[in-house]
Amino acid sequence: MKEEKFKITGMSCASCQTHIQKGVGDMSGMQECTVSLMNNEMVCRYDESRISASDIEKKVSDIGYGASSMEKGSGGSEKAGYKSEWEERRRSVEEEQRGMRKRLVWSVIILIPLLYLAMGHMAGLPVPSVISGLERSPAFAFTQLLLTIPVLIINRKFFIGGLKALFKKNPNMDSLVAIGSGSAFLYGIYVIYEMLFALAEGDMASLQHFSHLLYFESSATILTLVTVGKYMEAKSKARTSSALSKLVDLTPGKARILKDGVEVEVNSEDIKVGDIVIIRPGETIPVDGHVVSGNGYVDQSSITGESIPVEVSEGSQVISATINRNGSFNFRAERVGEDTTISQIIHLVDDASNTKAPIARLADKVAYYFVPSVILIALVTLASWLIAGYGFEFAFNTAISVLVISCPCALGLATPVAIMVATGKGAESGVLIKSAEALEHLRSCDTVVMDKTGTITTGHMSVASVVSLDPLLSEDDVLMLLASLEKGSEHPLGRAVVESALDRGIILKNADDFLSVFGRGVEGVLDGRKLYAGNIRFLRENGYEEKGDEMNHVRKACTPIFLSDGRSLLGAVSISDTVRSDSRRAIAMLKDMGLDVIMLTGDGRRSAESVAADVGVTSVISDVLPQNKDSVISDLKAKGKKVIMVGDGINDAPSLARADVGIAIGAGTDIAIEESDIVLVKSSLVDVVNAIRLSRMTVRNIHENLFWAFIYNCIGIPLAAGVLYPAFGLLLSPMIGSLAMSLSSVCVVSNALRLNFFRPEKADAEVKEEKKTEKKIEGENKMKKELSIEGMMCGNCVKHVDKALRGVDGVADAAVSLEGKNAVVTLDKDVSDEVLKAAVTEEGYEVTSVKTL
Repeated sequence: MKEEKFKITGMSCASCQTHIQKGVGDMSGMQECTVSLMNNEMVCRYDESRISASDIEKKVSDIGYGASSMEKGSGGSEKAGYKSEWEERRRSVEEEQRGMRKRLVWSVIILIPLLYLAMGHMAGLPVPSVISGLERSPAFAFTQLLLTIPVLIINRKFFIGGLKALFKKNPNMDSLVAIGSGSAFLYGIYVIYEMLFALAEGDMASLQHFSHLLYFESSATILTLVTVGKYMEAKSKARTSSALSKLVDLTPGKARILKDGVEVEVNSEDIKVGDIVIIRPGETIPVDGHVVSGNGYVDQSSITGESIPVEVSEGSQVISATINRNGSFNFRAERVGEDTTISQIIHLVDDASNTKAPIARLADKVAYYFVPSVILIALVTLASWLIAGYGFEFAFNTAISVLVISCPCALGLATPVAIMVATGKGAESGVLIKSAEALEHLRSCDTVVMDKTGTITTGHMSVASVVSLDPLLSEDDVLMLLASLEKGSEHPLGRAVVESALDRGIILKNADDFLSVFGRGVEGVLDGRKLYAGNIRFLRENGYEEKGDEMNHVRKACTPIFLSDGRSLLGAVSISDTVRSDSRRAIAMLKDMGLDVIMLTGDGRRSAESVAADVGVTSVISDVLPQNKDSVISDLKAKGKKVIMVGDGINDAPSLARADVGIAIGAGTDIAIEESDIVLVKSSLVDVVNAIRLSRMTVRNIHENLFWAFIYNCIGIPLAAGVLYPAFGLLLSPMIGSLAMSLSSVCVVSNALRLNFFRPEKADAEVKEEKKTEKKIEGENKMKKELSIEGMMCGNCVKHVDKALRGVDGVADAAVSLEGKNAVVTLDKDVSDEVLKAAVTEEGYEVTSVKTL
C-alpha cells in the first residue's frame, strides 16, 4: 500500500470535501482517503498495482475539482523537504488571503455607488438628474447593471466553481451563491427589458411597477458579503496553524558543513547523512546526529521541555531544532530531512489535524446531502408562494434568501478547525496527538493504567538509604567501602552505589583481588581487609551468619546490598528506582478529575505497593510479565472500562496498542512510537493531565460548533423561506441572508480559536525554573561585578569557574561566558574584588580586571 498526498483546488465547503472523499474513497484499490478542507489537501492509501496517482487525479477532475500529487517538488524530481513544503503551503495561504482581500476591496468600492443608486433615493439622497425621473428609469436600471457586472467578474470564481460542480451533479456552497446571485442578476436584466417595452408602449404604470423590481444590488451585495466571510474565514484558518508554524520556524534555513576540509554554507534540507556539521554559539542545530569534536551547552527546551541547557561533548547526541547556547562543536549528521526529530513532530501534528474524529462523521453525512436539499427547498419555497398567490417577485425573493442563507461551511469547519488548534496547542506543550480519534476518545476514558518503571519512576536506580551496623563505621564509611568494591562492577545496582558516593564527594579506594560473582555480588581486599558486598545469599556463602534482627534495618520494598567482612554484617544500602518529581502531583490531579488510577508492573508486590503508597496510587497490579500486560487491559475493557494506558512505549507496546488510548512517555528522539496514540515528549506525567484536559476542552468546543452550525441552518432556512411571514410579517432579504451565511462560518472558526487560550499544567522542573528566573529578576537590582578572565578554553572551564564563584559567600548568581572571557556575578552583600579573584585563581585561571556594573 502506498500513501500519497494531493493538493486539491476548487473546494469551498464541506460538501466539496465530502463529494471528493466519497468519490475517491469508492475507487477500486483505494484503502483510505481523507480530505482536509482546512489545508485543501487529500491523503490517500491505495494499492499501486490497481490504481495510480494519475487515476486519482482524473477521478477528482471528473468530480469537478483539481488535484495534483505533492509527491514531487516543483522541479518534479526529489520530494520536497518538509520545511519547503510548509513554506509553499504558507505562501499559498498568504496569496489566497491577498487575493481575497483584493477582491473584497474592489467589490466594496464598486458596491458603494451601486447601493447609493439603488437605495439612496429611499433615504432622500440626491440622484444624478440624467438618470432620475420615471422616463429615465431604464437608464437608471442600466447604470446599475453596468456597476454590477464588474462585481460579478471580480467574484467569478463563485460562478466558475459553483456551476461546474452543479453540472457535475455535485453542487456545493459556490453553487448556492452562483444560483442566488446569478438569478437576481438575470431577473434584473429581464426587468430592464420589461421597462423598455413599457416605455415604448407608453405604459407608465407598468414602468413604475418594474422600476421597483430590480435586484442588481442584491446580486452584487450577496457576492460581496460572501467574500467578506471568505476573507475572514481565510484569516482565521491561517491563525489555526500558528503552533505548527512555530515548530517549522524552529529549523534553520542555512547550515555550515565541512566539505573536503573546507567550511561550506548549504541549505539545511541539503545536509546528507555522514556530513560533518559545524555549530557555533547561538546557532540552531539543523539535523540529528552525534558530536565528533568540541563541546557546548545545548538548550533542548523546544523539543524535550528540559529548561536547563544540556552539556554535550564528543559522543553526545544532538537533536534538530535545539539551540547551542555556549561553546562550539562539530557533529556527524545521522538523521536528516524528514527523518529528523523536529520533522517527525511536525508530521505527527499535521497528520493529526488532517484526520477525522468520529464526531465529524455526522457532519459529513449531513454535508453530503445538504446542498441538493437546499436547492430543493428553494424550489419548493418558490412554488409554494406562487401557488399561495403572493406573486413571482415575492416568491423569487424568498427562494434566493433560502439559497444564500444556507451554510455548509459551518458544518464542515466545526470539527477540523478545533482539531487543528488543539493538536497545535498540544505540540506547543510537548503533547503530540497522533489522530483526531485519539483526541476524542481520551475525553471519555475513566481509567488510567500506568506502568511503574520509566513512567511513574525514572527507571534510574539510586541509593535510598545507608545503614551502618558497625559502631566504628559511619554511614559515609559504609558507602565508601561498598562503592570502592562496586567500582569494578558493571551491575546497575553497583553503578548506583558508586554514583551516590561520588555525589556525596566521597573519595573511593582501589580494591585488590577483586572478583565479581554473577547474580550474587562482589568481593575484594580494602586496606588489607577482605570484604564482601552483595545479596544475603552471597554473604552466607562466604561465612556470614545472620544474628538477631539485623535485616530489619534495611528499608523495605527496596533492593538491598549488604556489606560483610565474612563474620559480621557491617552495613547495607537500599537501592530503589527514583520516583519522577511530578508523579505524585499528576496522580492526585487525575484522581481529582474523576479517573481511577491503576499501577501495572512486573515488580514484586512489596516493591510495587511501596512505590504506589509513595505516589498515592491505591490500586496495584504487580508481578505481571510484559507479554501479559495487554491481557490485563483486555480484562478491564471487558468490564466496561474506557482505558488509557501510559507506558514507556517499548516494553509496554502490546498494552499501549490494546488500550482505548495509548500514551507513550518518551524523550525527544522516541516520538515515533507506532503503538501509541499520544506521545509525551517531556516524559512528565503532568502532561497526561494536560492531554485529558485538552481533549475535554476540544470535544466540548466541537459540540458547541456543531450545535451552532446545525441550529443556524435549522432556524435560518425556514426563516428565509418565509414561514413566519403569514403570522408575523417577518421576512429576510437576500442581502441579510448572505451576511448571516458569511458570519456563521466565521463564528464557528472564532469559537474554535478560543482553544488557543488553553494553558497546560506545568511540570515540576518548569515550575522550579520559573521560580529560579523570578529570583534572578528580583536580584537584578542587586550589585553586579564583571570579572575579565583569561585561560578558559571549553565548557568544562566554564563549569569550574561558575562553581567557584557560586561557592563564594555573598554571590547570589553567576553568569560565565566563554566567548566573552568574562563572568558577571550578582551579589546579595558586599564581596571584595580580592575574594572573587582568589576564587577564580584557585581554579587555575587568571582574572585580569574586576569592575562594578
